[in-house]
Amino acid sequence: MSTYTFSFDSSEAPEHDRLGGKCTSLVIMTSAGMPVPPGFAVTTAAFDAVMNQTTLRDHILKHLQNLDPNDVADVDNRAAHIRELIMTQEVPADVRDATTAAFRALMAYCGGEDTPVAVRSSATAEDLPDASFAGQQDTYLWVIGERDVLQKIRECWASLYTARAITYRMANNISDEGLSMAVAVQKMVNARTSGVAMTIDPTNGDRSKIVVDSSWGLGEMVVSGEVTPDNFVIDKIMLHVVNRIISDKHEELVPSGRGTVIRKEVDADRRYSPSLSDPELISVARLAKAAEKHYGNVQDIEWAIDADLPPENNVLLLQSRPETVWSQKKREMKVTSAGSGIEAITRSLMAQIGDRAKI
Repeated sequence: MSTYTFSFDSSEAPEHDRLGGKCTSLVIMTSAGMPVPPGFAVTTAAFDAVMNQTTLRDHILKHLQNLDPNDVADVDNRAAHIRELIMTQEVPADVRDATTAAFRALMAYCGGEDTPVAVRSSATAEDLPDASFAGQQDTYLWVIGERDVLQKIRECWASLYTARAITYRMANNISDEGLSMAVAVQKMVNARTSGVAMTIDPTNGDRSKIVVDSSWGLGEMVVSGEVTPDNFVIDKIMLHVVNRIISDKHEELVPSGRGTVIRKEVDADRRYSPSLSDPELISVARLAKAAEKHYGNVQDIEWAIDADLPPENNVLLLQSRPETVWSQKKREMKVTSAGSGIEAITRSLMAQIGDRAKI
């Protein structure tokens, strides 16, 4: 068992400090029997080995001292300098060898050395209950070949110090001391349709609903807000659709056939058509509901429908993280609410009486 890599299907218990938020979630979901594409994590020990073999970590921390997050030019300059240091830092041979071995094992499992993979950042400070780092660090799609995968892993490490990531941590009082990153290397999904789902209605906090956003192709355009997705609201108990909005989905991300993804204009027949059938929609809702049950709290998931798999097995779970907006509001309400016991019950009853009176 390598210090520097960790297979998603490992029987060893995952540790957040070793795998970061994203990889920890992928390992947990795999062990729970959820339909997660195979892959492995390059652990935080690999990142730490690169950072600690010289004075690089100390130099970075010193370089971030007295940084004014409102000085955009200075933040950009310092961030670029730090990323350049990480990109040019030599990777220890044992880290490179362990990563190469894990990648070759994944290729053998998938049936070919040209199997495309996604390379995703998994920082130790992401997907926390009170802060979501979705989109803060880099993700690379449809990466093919050992050499390119090793390069993208290094770029993920460097993305821990983009200007956006640095200022986000400062705004949320997250220290750079001890900060580390794992990287997920995962079989790429040939996504016909993909998107996100939340086991709560984000517009009003209604936990009896599941809200699904979907569009054609890879889901990054949905996550980033570059395309207006179809929107579905599903009753969580009865699993039937209570509302649907079919949008103009003008673009999609698709594989180019050359190890990259490209933007493509959606043809007229699909542009205004639902990107999910009702059976597929219910399958996505069941998956989201299962994730919520497993974790015991409201979840925000990423999913995809693999065009290469049969209908009964084609809905895949790519990520599941705690929902942060309404869970944070709930905590704030607990802190600020006055009274407890009989007083709290009385306040609740009086509020209900008042609401009925208004009706």
